[in-house]
Amino acid sequence: MPKILIIEDEAAIRRVLSKILSEESETYEVDEAEDGLVGLEKIKKDDYGLILCDIKMPKMDGVEVLEAVKTIKPEIPVVMISGHGDLDTAVNTMRLGAFDYISKPPDLNRLLNTVRNALDRKELVLENKRLKRKVSKKYEMIGDSAGVSKIKEMIDKVAPTDARVLITGQNGTGKEIVAHWLHQKSDRSAGPMIEVNCAAIPSELIESELFGHVKGAFTSANKDRAGKFEAANGGTIFLDEVGDMSLSAQAKVLRALQESRISRVGSDKDIKVDVR
Repeated sequence: MPKILIIEDEAAIRRVLSKILSEESETYEVDEAEDGLVGLEKIKKDDYGLILCDIKMPKMDGVEVLEAVKTIKPEIPVVMISGHGDLDTAVNTMRLGAFDYISKPPDLNRLLNTVRNALDRKELVLENKRLKRKVSKKYEMIGDSAGVSKIKEMIDKVAPTDARVLITGQNGTGKEIVAHWLHQKSDRSAGPMIEVNCAAIPSELIESELFGHVKGAFTSANKDRAGKFEAANGGTIFLDEVGDMSLSAQAKVLRALQESRISRVGSDKDIKVDVR
């Protein structure tokens, strides 16, 4: 059952948000805090799937709360709540690691879509961590031949950097193992490791799979959906058989690599991503 914490000093807005979320899904368990200090204490003691946090509050403002959450529980997505005068600050919080922001008074559809996307992202991160614990031994690199030793040495040099890496080799030579080693030995090892088999995804769906889409972007797009690049934010994405992608998709991947920005299918809004 997803547990959502609302940190907001205005009681009326807290009640409205709590009522909207409770009525949206019986599976949402909603908790409240009247200021940043109370909210932070709750975060330390409990496991939340999502935090909705006002920006301007007494005692401890929302930016301070966000920075603290990113330090103690970075896997929890934080959605900022901004007043009309806080828009610049809200945008800046995205650079600090906020998942998104909503304005006061909250637009119902945007609020619910943002909440669903944030909870989906949290599940992806947790699932990735569970899988990583299971498969860490699977990707051990054994052998001490000159060739293997050279690869290990190269991984040790490249892993601590943010350099993009092209891994080449014949089928069965261990490209996936190299990708996992690069991730595990990097500063991103605590973040997600997302794998995408580009050859297994139909060409008409690859862009939606990688970059996500907005509601109405195509016939079956019933709601906004985050893509693999957003899921890999703060971590590593491994694009297997990248040459099988369409030229259009390859161009968008190139932009994502060069500018660290993507846009969902059907949207012209740029989303900043921190992905290796």
